[in-house]
Amino acid sequence: MSDLGLKYSVAVRALCEFTAKAGDLDLRFTPSPTAQEGIAGHTVVQGRRGGSYRAEVSLCGDWGNLHVRGRADGYDPDQNLIEEIKTHRGKFSAIPDNHRHLHWAQLRVYGHLLCQQQGLAQIHLALVYYDIGSGHETVLRETQAATDLAALFAQLCEAFSRWAAMEAAHRVARDAGLAAMPFPHAHFRPGQRELAENVYRANTSGRCLLAQAPTGIGKTIGSLFPALKAMPLHRLDKVLFLAAKTPGRRLALDATASLTRATGVALRVLELTARDKACEHPDKACHGDACPLAKGFYDRLPAARTSAAQLALLDREALRSVALAHDVCPYYLGSEMARWADVVVGDYNYYFDGGAMLYALALNNGWRTSVLVDEAHNMVSRTRSMYSAELDRASLRAARAHAPEIVKKALERVGRAWTGVDKQAPAPYQVLGEVPPKLIDALHNATSAINDFLAEAPAPLDPELQRFHFDALGFLRLAESFGEHSLCDLARSGTRDSMICIRNVVPAPFLKPRFALAHSITLFSATLSPWHYFCDLLGMPANTAWADVASPFRACQLEVRVAGGISTRYQHRAASLAPIADLVARQYASRPGNYLAFFSSFDYLEGVLTQLALRHPGVPAWRQERRMSEPERAGFLDRFTLEGRGVGFAVLGGSFGEGIDLPGTRLIGAFVATLGLPQVNPVNEQLRQRMGTMFGSGYDYTYLYPGMQKVVQAAGRVIRTEQDHGVVWLIDDRFGKPDVRALLPAWWDIDGPSCLQA
Repeated sequence: MSDLGLKYSVAVRALCEFTAKAGDLDLRFTPSPTAQEGIAGHTVVQGRRGGSYRAEVSLCGDWGNLHVRGRADGYDPDQNLIEEIKTHRGKFSAIPDNHRHLHWAQLRVYGHLLCQQQGLAQIHLALVYYDIGSGHETVLRETQAATDLAALFAQLCEAFSRWAAMEAAHRVARDAGLAAMPFPHAHFRPGQRELAENVYRANTSGRCLLAQAPTGIGKTIGSLFPALKAMPLHRLDKVLFLAAKTPGRRLALDATASLTRATGVALRVLELTARDKACEHPDKACHGDACPLAKGFYDRLPAARTSAAQLALLDREALRSVALAHDVCPYYLGSEMARWADVVVGDYNYYFDGGAMLYALALNNGWRTSVLVDEAHNMVSRTRSMYSAELDRASLRAARAHAPEIVKKALERVGRAWTGVDKQAPAPYQVLGEVPPKLIDALHNATSAINDFLAEAPAPLDPELQRFHFDALGFLRLAESFGEHSLCDLARSGTRDSMICIRNVVPAPFLKPRFALAHSITLFSATLSPWHYFCDLLGMPANTAWADVASPFRACQLEVRVAGGISTRYQHRAASLAPIADLVARQYASRPGNYLAFFSSFDYLEGVLTQLALRHPGVPAWRQERRMSEPERAGFLDRFTLEGRGVGFAVLGGSFGEGIDLPGTRLIGAFVATLGLPQVNPVNEQLRQRMGTMFGSGYDYTYLYPGMQKVVQAAGRVIRTEQDHGVVWLIDDRFGKPDVRALLPAWWDIDGPSCLQA
């Protein structure tokens, strides 16, 4: 590195993980404590120490042009003792040797940095393993001379230096290329420049942004380009592009590929794929005794990492090819390459979930990130599900039936605690005042028993027992942080079975740290109104900017009609079937072509489709089926050809209500026979009450806003380009109400003339 003269900064943890990990990939030492449990465990241990003890000691040092930084857990100057605290669950003997080897490396580097800082000739080192279940400490000690620690530090830095030099050079080339990078197309589309300017300003000021931008303006490149341009100026390490669905992620990969092709900028782009989709051996456990790609994983990782770093685009296929060429696991190679990529494309959960990998890496490594969230109207429902968990009594019975004797007794204790909850909550659905404490104690005992069994038995768990184990762990994690933001409820299914759920209502408390950590987070979608709904529920910072990008489309391109004489309320559905079928047939007869018709449920869809077939058999129609596979969904869309004619029936909010692109005559109209309001049921009524208490708008936050977002998304399938013309029928008398119309796009001229009429 000294020859290059480029400074490179690395965290102690990252340095040691790069240089000191060896042997097999081994996930048997699970589950690790949650982040909250880890913090609490550290606090307990630190609180047991003497008055002179210093916690969280910041340290740094240099080796050549390598700057190493970190924070030791604690130092006692009276004993000249530095500590590294690791929390765990279950037996200490279950911790793999290569984990302990890594922990010692970290502690010894901290020891060197402290010796260097304090001018010490030697230091005592203590590796403290704290069992969060029992509160017991297992302490491993050694004493090291400062000269020996300095030699180890130099050895690790030497091993890392070649990679660091390559990374530093890559960063210089990347930033120079991005600074000079022109927009890859001859012109911005209408609306695209406005979006790009807002994203760039948000990155310049280090703020978050809610950007409502219409479909068809090129939001993907319109958000990526300004975020990349901001990278060199604001010393950003990564751009994270997060999308709810595969097509959105594919668009991001294609956009970055077009940027690199058009400009030649040195950019590493990584696609993260879910483990179940990336796994080459789904029948094998993730450890070296079972899976050949886990055996010696860390020994072969350096060569695989070097090969992967040479590729500009590491999508799922490219990553798999590199991984298999080096006999390593594709999924965990992807996790490693997330450290070295410039743009990471993945699902929301990689940053916003409770165990999010990208968030943890950003936190541990001090990354400066710009996060782009596509189709962000999905964020409320998706993040609620991330912070919800449920336990099923039937699942407990199945787990107990296949459990070994030592575990079965612990599960029987869970059953007894559950019975106590059932007796106190006899109603079919009931909100509990708290997460039942006796059930929590029993679950802790059961998961500890399962962990102890796993430590002794190398064979994988029975699938039913494993499923309940993971469900219980997720439930326990959320029980720790239970509060006003969530409900705990019990629902019955028959006389024997019940389900206990921690149901998140407001994900804001969980998401606020994620918004705070990033340099900037931009949420964009065609449907982000009203903005306060998203700010309140997601916990966005008070200085979040709001942009409502003007539509490039003319009002006369879209003929918007309201069928005010029809009610789609549940009690009026039977009477609405024939009138809706007649309306579809009239519109089709007046302008034959391809249409989509959206309904609130499959039952409603089938009722109208039956009436259409009986009353108007000449209208071609096809329908969305329940639980369609990817090929079946593709087949549904393939019916929408440029010369095609017919009506595709679909469920609002499903696979075809957003994220599909049918420009030109592939789609010329849509019927939306519902306001999309969520079903009125005991759960949603509890959500309404809770959000009414918290925000004063219970009905709107629970029913109206989520429903109308689906309506606008579905209608947005019709006009995709400035050359498109079409019609949207809003079928329900409530579409005439002012509060409902206020949530429709401003550029729509409802019941106005179309360009064709003009």
